Amino acid sequence: MKAETAPHPNEDGWLGDFRRGPAVFALFHVGVSAGGHPLGPSEYRIECNDGAGPREICRFVDEPGPVPEWRGAWIGDEWCDWILERARKLIAQPENT
Repeated sequence: MKAETAPHPNEDGWLGDFRRGPAVFALFHVGVSAGGHPLGPSEYRIECNDGAGPREICRFVDEPGPVPEWRGAWIGDEWCDWILERARKLIAQPENT
């Protein structure tokens, strides 16, 4: 069986990581090939790995009006505002540049 290789950060939209406690969060820009719309606002995905493997916890667009779409146990979590604040800082200054 062929081993899978992780996509290069510049190809999968990875913008950077941040951590809080045992959780590591990764921010991705969602391009057209990953379901983003070519004429719409920039869309972003946040993944969390807290030891159980990475999973999507939030999607949001870079506009003032739309509400972020949180998933599962993250809906209403006290860390949500902090996570979005860190994600917006990575959008402004990504690690992959």
